[in-house]
Amino acid sequence: MNSQTDDGPPRVALIAALVIAVGAVIVVLVVAAMLQRSPTMEPVAITEVPAPAADSADCRALIDALPDQLGDYRRAAVRNPAPAGAAAWQPEEPGGEALILRCGLDRPSEFVVGAPVQVVDAVQWFQIQDEAGGDRSTWFAVDRPVYVALTLPPGTGPAPIQGISSAIAAALPSRPVDPGPVG
Repeated sequence: MNSQTDDGPPRVALIAALVIAVGAVIVVLVVAAMLQRSPTMEPVAITEVPAPAADSADCRALIDALPDQLGDYRRAAVRNPAPAGAAAWQPEEPGGEALILRCGLDRPSEFVVGAPVQVVDAVQWFQIQDEAGGDRSTWFAVDRPVYVALTLPPGTGPAPIQGISSAIAAALPSRPVDPGPVG
């Protein structure tokens, strides 16, 4: 007579069921993690504006010296056709506006004798507020051999200007400011 009684499924079946259950949980966690990841960043569209010195050696040197990170913004690809002398950074959180840098622009018409400038890390900046009444602003570096503009969305904070100032100071020599006449 057999002294062992049948107490349920065999041990091998229980182990197999446990392995399958753990595997299913791991698959669910991996899929959830992949869905939580940031979506891939789309290239930023930058409209063409007059920038007669955008192809200059100065602008190429600056573009090569730009940082990959500006505060909460990461360097982004620019959608083709990409204007010469332009760069962009996108916020790490999806859905926000990009920072846009343009090099080789003409002197802004608002930059006249007596216009206020702000110095950030040895670079003199002239600020223009968005004409549409928004909080977006464009800052022009006005003491370099080429004019450089950085357009910032609302609530950006000081990190982008500081990062770009460091890159400008390292890549481009300073020169005296040359505001236009008051007119």
